[in-house]
Amino acid sequence: MRICIFGAGAVGGFVGGMFAAAGHEVSLLARGQHLEALRANGLIVETGGRRLASRPRVSDRPGELGVQDYVIVAVKGPALPAVVRTIGPLLGAETAVVFAMNGLPWWFFQGLGGPHEGRVLKSVDPDGSLASGLDVRRIIGCVVHVGCSVPEPGVVRHSSGNMFILGAPHVATADRCKVLSQAFNASGLKTETSPRIQQDIWMKFLGNMSMGPVSVLTNSTLLAIAQDPGARKVCIDMMAEAIAVGAKFGLDPGMTPEQRVDLGADLGHFKTSMLQDFEKNRPMEIDSFLSAPIEMAQLAGLRVPTVETVHGLLVHKARRAGLYPPATALPGS
Repeated sequence: MRICIFGAGAVGGFVGGMFAAAGHEVSLLARGQHLEALRANGLIVETGGRRLASRPRVSDRPGELGVQDYVIVAVKGPALPAVVRTIGPLLGAETAVVFAMNGLPWWFFQGLGGPHEGRVLKSVDPDGSLASGLDVRRIIGCVVHVGCSVPEPGVVRHSSGNMFILGAPHVATADRCKVLSQAFNASGLKTETSPRIQQDIWMKFLGNMSMGPVSVLTNSTLLAIAQDPGARKVCIDMMAEAIAVGAKFGLDPGMTPEQRVDLGADLGHFKTSMLQDFEKNRPMEIDSFLSAPIEMAQLAGLRVPTVETVHGLLVHKARRAGLYPPATALPGS
């Protein structure tokens, strides 16, 4: 099976290394020092006391890698427009594209049912370039429950968890989803398939959309947020508002907001990926974490005041750091 990892960082590198060790024809798209190290020394995956070494094809140009059976996209939300613009050379008639990402995707309403079936989330895809650039019949959703890091260029360390949930939002991709799930499991990557991948995305999303933004605003770890009454309440209120919105679309939170905060606290003094991005001066996933549930609330006829407040503060902080588009001037200013 030919598998390309588009964004071979921590999670992407782990998946690519495991597939390569299982004998699949793997290629990696990477950047910077990580790319140079992969070219020079190959990929090392540290997992379960083992060091798995492989020599996949590596490039920063999709056109050099050819048509794939599967492309696994493991980038942050702000990088998606560039991915869709450049992914073409990797796609054949039957190529499926797997999104192993956090946040709400633009295709979230595809297959969700109800009056908004098939709607594109404009907060995530404001100009429609994602929806027009990639046929939904290629898409497989992937919810990632693993902890990985890149301790040095070319090396990926797997530290916790080993579960991937796969699901096809469109029936046209269902068979390809099943085949990929079998390949995941055979490669040592524990996998389940979901008949409604949006539900699984939603359950993970509720923690990310609350604790991630609050961690950036407070410069706090998950445990610190959970132990502080004020920060904890903000996260709980955000989740409660989002849960009410999700209920309008048949989405179950899976646990209470209090339980979700405590689940995050179990990771200890861990910095969220959003906080790590901010500290490294990288664009954050503000739109797929916060703008998207605000858009959904508007569709549902509900208000989400705490989410809106946190969104406004985080956007302001990101703009001050040059990490979010500038605001349109207010009338009379």
